[in-house]
Amino acid sequence: MGVVRDGSVLPERSDRQQLAAKLGFSETVFVDDPERGVIDIYTPTLRLPFAGHPCVGTAWLLDVPELVTPAGVVGTRLDGEFSWIEARAEWVPPRTLRQYASAAEVDALPVPPKGEWIYAWAWEDEAAGRIRARAFPGRDDGIEEDEATGAAALLLTEQLGRALNVTQGRGSQILTAPQPHGWTEVGGRVHLER
Repeated sequence: MGVVRDGSVLPERSDRQQLAAKLGFSETVFVDDPERGVIDIYTPTLRLPFAGHPCVGTAWLLDVPELVTPAGVVGTRLDGEFSWIEARAEWVPPRTLRQYASAAEVDALPVPPKGEWIYAWAWEDEAAGRIRARAFPGRDDGIEEDEATGAAALLLTEQLGRALNVTQGRGSQILTAPQPHGWTEVGGRVHLER
């Protein structure tokens, strides 16, 4: 993901969309108010009201108590080496959660045809809540596989009703935990690349 720390340099949505397409990241976050945590999120082809992984990373970068997204206010916290957000499943755009028999089967999957957003997953250790997952956005925007997808992990957590430890992509780790009143916590380690 990429972050434009001063979103005021590109206030128009069309300009933001154009930059997000040019950068080619899974998501590009524009920070409109760093003190209040107001953000705007784009893929190379569309604007998102909420996205988990970009919120986890931006929460770490800004170190604010909340992020304000078009979908709603996302609670945030830093805990040691982890950055955490608290969000709602209804904020997540639709996607297919497809379970496979084994982690090896998930690892062997080819990139599916465009058109359907697929979160492929399998238990690595069901008792421990450990999952292997891969995310295929299917948008035809140059992103064939998303390395870390907090929103999809959030949906899976809600579906399964339990805390999860998800290994996704080439090694991203996403931790989740259901919270009271329809909220789900999503967290992970953040690494800054310049």
